[in-house]
Amino acid sequence: MAHAHMTDDARLSSLTSWYADWKGVKVAVLGLSVTGFSVADTLAELGADVLVVTESASQEYARLLPVIGVRAWTGSLDTVPGDLVDFAPEVVIASPGFAPHHPVISWAQETGIPLWGDVELAWRVRDKVTRADGSPADWVLVTGTNGKTTTTRMAATMLVAAGLRAAPVGNIGTPVLDAVRDPAGFDVLVVELSSHQLWYLGLQRGPQPVSPAASVCLNLADDHLEWHGWFEAYRDAKAHVYDHTRIACVYNKSDEATRRMVEDAEVVEGARAIGFDLGVPGPSDMGVVDGIVVDRAFLDDRRTSALELTTLADLDARGLGAPHVVSNILAAAALARAVGAPPAAVRDALTAFTLDPHRIEVVAAEAGITWVDDSKATNPHAAASSLAAYPGAVWVVGGQLKGVDITGLVAERGPAVKAAILIGADRADLVAAFERHAPAVPVFEVASDDTEEVMARVVELAAGVAADGDVVLLAPAAASFDQFSSYADRGRRFADAVKDRLARGSQGDHDAQPVPGDI
Repeated sequence: MAHAHMTDDARLSSLTSWYADWKGVKVAVLGLSVTGFSVADTLAELGADVLVVTESASQEYARLLPVIGVRAWTGSLDTVPGDLVDFAPEVVIASPGFAPHHPVISWAQETGIPLWGDVELAWRVRDKVTRADGSPADWVLVTGTNGKTTTTRMAATMLVAAGLRAAPVGNIGTPVLDAVRDPAGFDVLVVELSSHQLWYLGLQRGPQPVSPAASVCLNLADDHLEWHGWFEAYRDAKAHVYDHTRIACVYNKSDEATRRMVEDAEVVEGARAIGFDLGVPGPSDMGVVDGIVVDRAFLDDRRTSALELTTLADLDARGLGAPHVVSNILAAAALARAVGAPPAAVRDALTAFTLDPHRIEVVAAEAGITWVDDSKATNPHAAASSLAAYPGAVWVVGGQLKGVDITGLVAERGPAVKAAILIGADRADLVAAFERHAPAVPVFEVASDDTEEVMARVVELAAGVAADGDVVLLAPAAASFDQFSSYADRGRRFADAVKDRLARGSQGDHDAQPVPGDI
């Protein structure tokens, strides 16, 4: 398919400021979710000629587009719409949901049209609101298979405690473009990036690519393979978080893949590699010594001394003592310290910090049984961290596995659980994994597809096998969309079912017996 209007590379290369001449630039925006709308709204404000192409649109966004002067085409994107071809965009800006193999993405690449994500656009126009010295806000980038949101929130909280104007943005919820256009302005933006956003960032060809002050990939494990196609593509996308980092590339010493990413990264001369793990830190690392969380990276005398940030006892008292949470704290502290937060700010921030709902959240503790909602554990790596924090739990697991092999997790953690309660569309894979790797563990299936029934039955089964001192842990290791609207919906329904059962008392309790296809 021929492209009717070849891109003016020189013009796009000049678009590196809010105050550049964006008027009349022909931009196709793919998707109209919160990210897509932020892109369209920004471009309309800049005076670009915008066409939104989407399969669907909420009533609110559909109503707002004509108000801001943006046209929209809505329909099936199984093939490239003729209206998009006729529009002849100079650049296509895609929402993160558009995978590399999507027909419209393939068309843009085959015809040589530059592809941006919302993050690249935000970087180009980040100077709309500047700091007192005239410079735009620093960016700190956070990615990883698990822990992104917690680490992003923690780092932003630490920076605010240091007296800086900082905000958590990006994949966490608030689009980066909304933040760069906020008239109040910021000193630092802590940007959570998904592998989807980083794939688009890896396509950058502009003269001023995204160059964060500090960056981290927290960990790497199989996830989103249905989007990327294979693990190596997922890994390569994650690695772009370190591109052009200026001050600190923070990596997980216990995850060799993140170390290799830093070693291979093209960074600004002078950028340092800062490692973290739960062991004793070397110089330029963050770690733990005799129960004290310490910084051996951001002090002059780091070869012979360290700075105390907090203690494991204090973290445990605040519900932040799980090993994977402590790892997130170390990473967030490294990022915050890299851009100037003093140790006292790190300590003060942690005093008031609480985890988001559905992240190892204790929803009830009664009759000696603790019920824990970690519905956010949507992949095996996250579930392994939860099971490490609660060994011997009654494990509620299952959902959509997203093409990920579950056998490694069951082989590693399955034999130690007291029982397993299986939910979701991909239960057969879990049944086979337990039969092979943990045959002695009692396994119960909840076969109901009725969203209203699933968690009530889960709780009934769990109550039948849990005893005094036990933990019932919802750590699904899978996506939720087969039975629930989101991981949050799944977690809420679990918590509601627990509270409903406790309110009714233990009437009718009996010892559960493992049966195939329980409902």
